[in-house]
Formats: sequence, structure tokens, C-alpha cells
Amino acid sequence: MTARLTVLGSCGAWPESGRACSGFLLEHAGFRVVLDLGYGTLPGLLRLLGNTTASGVDALIVTHRHPDHMVDVHGLFRARWFGERDGAAIPLYAASGVWERLCEFEEGYTEPLSRVFEPHPLPAEKYSVGPFRLESRSLPHFVPNAGVRLSCDEFVLAYTGDTGPSPGIPALAREADLLIAEATDRHQQEGVPPTDTAVRHDLTSAETGRIAGEAAARKLLLSHFWPGNDRERSRREAAECFSGEVVLADEELEITLP
Repeated sequence: MTARLTVLGSCGAWPESGRACSGFLLEHAGFRVVLDLGYGTLPGLLRLLGNTTASGVDALIVTHRHPDHMVDVHGLFRARWFGERDGAAIPLYAASGVWERLCEFEEGYTEPLSRVFEPHPLPAEKYSVGPFRLESRSLPHFVPNAGVRLSCDEFVLAYTGDTGPSPGIPALAREADLLIAEATDRHQQEGVPPTDTAVRHDLTSAETGRIAGEAAARKLLLSHFWPGNDRERSRREAAECFSGEVVLADEELEITLP
């Protein structure tokens, strides 16, 4: 049985014109799970769902509370609260701080949020999420960030969220059919010094390529591109370190799994 991953957004920090920030929709065995919903991702999700009320989302995973990964979760909340209030609560698997930020958007009025979402913490022990086993682990970033691994009998998908280099990433992505990882590549921006060996909270495409190779992943999807970066350069730098297929995230791109 095949599955489909659709890219809802590919930018980091803020969206370029015509694009959106981090977000993905995974569909398998009649189940839809959303991975992050950053700036500008909700319209694409609603288009794929074919409705204005976000009907059809079965689960939502949010890696961390930065707005380029979760601000449109609030838009999804409003679509459900005002458009389909009597629907079942959506399981929300989220890193520390995500729920609190949603509560801030609602000025502390949490009862509607609790009717739309059923929160579960990340990282945590394994969850059963529809046809998937959800595993998670803490990865280094400016705020708590949970890398996730979704597996079923047919395939394995791993997603780092935002992270600096960490020995936990290859374990999370071990033999994944698809690894989604960031290629922030701030060094491409004028005036930004090259990456040094200090403690860091983002990855370069070359680092991501090396991690994919160490994990023996089958395919690497580069995402979280800094606005204005040369994406083809990022692909080349990742491919120099990884012998598998390197794909650039692009809005509405569809990837078949396994």
C-alpha cells in the first residue's frame, strides 16, 4: 500500500513570495496526519482537504513553538471552531510550549482549544497514531524541539523539525525511506560567517547529507530554506555527502512512499 507526502511549505523563518513555511501532509490507509503548520500553510492544506473547515485532518504533529512551524495551527483551530465545532477533537502531538502559545493566541481562553484539540506531549513514549507508530526525541534548538519518526509496515518517515547537529538524529532516521531535514544554510547569506564548531541550533545541507548517509536513509527531502538562498546549491552540497536521492521541498510537491 502506497502513501503520499505533500509539501505545504518549504521556507524557514518567513515565507518567500508565493511560498509558505514548514508544513507537510502525510496520507496513508485513509488517515491524514499533518506535520507542522507554519506561516501560509493552511490555505494549501484546505485545498488538499477540499473544504474550508479542515475536515479530514486525523492528527497533527508540531515539532516546536516557533511561528514558522506552528502559527497556522491557530488558523486550523479557527476553521474547526467556527466551521465544524461538533467534530471530534484532533489529537495534537506537540513539543513543550506549543499548547501554551495557542492559549496565548486565545488570550488564555482554553475551553474552545480543548474542544478542537486533544493535546499529547512530545517527546514521549511511543504513540499509536492511526496506522503509524510515532516515536520522538528531543533535538537541540533555540526552544524545545521534538524530532519524530513515523513508521508502519510499509515505510518509515523521519522529520527533524529544526535542530543543530546531534547524535540523536541518525538514530531517529535509521533506515528511513524518507528523511525530512532542514537545510537552513545561513552561510549563503551575505555577511553571515561560515558555520563554526560552537553549539548550534540549525543544520547546513552538507551536515544534513552526512546525517542521512550515517542513518542509511533511502531518500532525503531538504526543507526549511532560508529566504533568498540558492536551493540548487543546497542540493549539490547535500549530494556531495549523501549517495541517495536528494529532493528539494517545493510547495505542492508530492512524494510517494515507500
